[in-house]
Amino acid sequence: MLTYPEIDPVAIAIGPVAIRWYGISYVVAFGLGWWLGRRRAARDGWRGWTPQQLDEFVFLAALGVVIGGRVGYILFYDFPRFVSDPLIVARIWEGGMSFHGGLLGVIVAAAWFGRRTGLGFASVMDFAAPLVPPGLAAGRIANFVNGELWGRTTDVPWAMVFPGAGPEPRHPSQLYQAALEGLALFALLWWFSRRPRARLAVSGLFLVGYAVARIAVEFFREPDAHIGYLAFGWMTAGQLLSVPMLLVGAAMLWWSRRLRGEALS
Repeated sequence: MLTYPEIDPVAIAIGPVAIRWYGISYVVAFGLGWWLGRRRAARDGWRGWTPQQLDEFVFLAALGVVIGGRVGYILFYDFPRFVSDPLIVARIWEGGMSFHGGLLGVIVAAAWFGRRTGLGFASVMDFAAPLVPPGLAAGRIANFVNGELWGRTTDVPWAMVFPGAGPEPRHPSQLYQAALEGLALFALLWWFSRRPRARLAVSGLFLVGYAVARIAVEFFREPDAHIGYLAFGWMTAGQLLSVPMLLVGAAMLWWSRRLRGEALS
């Protein structure tokens, strides 16, 4: 068993102002996305992206992540509490963000941005997909630092006892997610997108890759205590929300094969 490195969730405290690692992870996520987007646009200038457009899209995507992530968490994971206290949707500092909600927020931002700029929704999503996983890795590492969203009990040699999770050793599932949803998915998408692909192929692969990784890791992650299992005695909320992603992503990959030789992204 490994010892959990108890790191103070507050990275910097100046008087009443506290900067948390979780907040820093969002800055890192958007910063990495912007930097990788600059590299991608420079490498693939034929895609039609300008630095100004990239800056604008990163800003809109950030809004989509924050607003969609918060609203998604309330709707998917904490709706009964919202019914009794609607103002919790604005109390972001209390915690609670959903990847699936954030994804929907980015999709809305991409649709509006693609239409306004003439780049097109599919092109925007295909361009942005490889920029996302490093940010996901940063977020999961922040979950690990916070000692939250821990795994199920286990006796594997790398198990850890998390503060607040009882005395049983558990899977460090946050690190599993950082590795699969973050690093592995980024490597796959960055490699796949180095060559011109048919529209929807890159974003379709992102949806499939994330869904597979999330569904797999959820078998090692402790389900939310106030939700538990939602179906079959083993399916969690994260898995249930990832199934539509898997199906839509597979359909996009299938459709992209029909578009091969037409407009590329």
